[in-house]
Amino acid sequence: MTRKPPGRVSKAPRHGVARVISKLGLGSRTQAAEWVREARVRVNGQVVRDAEFPVRQGVDRIDIDGREFAAVKRIVLMLNKPRGLVTTVKDERGRATVYDCFVDADLPWLAPVGRLDKASEGLLLFSNDPEWAARITDPISGPPKTYHVQIDRLPEAALLTGLQQGAIVEGEHLAVRAARNLRTGDKNSWLEIMLDEGRNRQIRRLLEAFDVSVLRLVRVAIGSLSLGELAKGKWRMLTQKEMDSL
Repeated sequence: MTRKPPGRVSKAPRHGVARVISKLGLGSRTQAAEWVREARVRVNGQVVRDAEFPVRQGVDRIDIDGREFAAVKRIVLMLNKPRGLVTTVKDERGRATVYDCFVDADLPWLAPVGRLDKASEGLLLFSNDPEWAARITDPISGPPKTYHVQIDRLPEAALLTGLQQGAIVEGEHLAVRAARNLRTGDKNSWLEIMLDEGRNRQIRRLLEAFDVSVLRLVRVAIGSLSLGELAKGKWRMLTQKEMDSL
């Protein structure tokens, strides 16, 4: 008896439908899960109501509101974040957010690549590609981030050394990759600080451990990408060369 050869089986890995929608650059994972709960998503013509419903990206057909989607082109833009805006899509306390800077722009779904806290300013990236964003924010393989920080005193060599050696803050070891004095006034000064990673309020918390207060904190570069002359509250698209450099 001759056996028939087995049929071809797709080797494409399966992932939850909400994750796949996010990877396609159509929305955040949370947003996609909400669409699923609202019965707006079909997989191969069938309505799914489970955000973890297994889907093979590039094999199974995904429709949202009756429209079929494929992966969209990667978009990355840079914003000069003003002080006073929170880095979130919606704020439960009704505060102004970074998305207010895009209110008149015709843009697809974009998510922040990392964060800057409300009191911080400067270079903030946005992208519709979660995997690319994860590589940028990875503390091991991602590019370093450079900040200009105004402090309430004149720096001593011991402070700069201490920042690089680090300190235990709330049970967590915090340190910077590099620190140097930029310029000094009568009562305060500006430091240039470089981080390999961006833990929550890392620079502020570390300086507080040395009894130093932050007056201003501006992120001026991510890797080779500099904030440059981009005006406060303005944004621009990155070139392919700039994306590749990161």
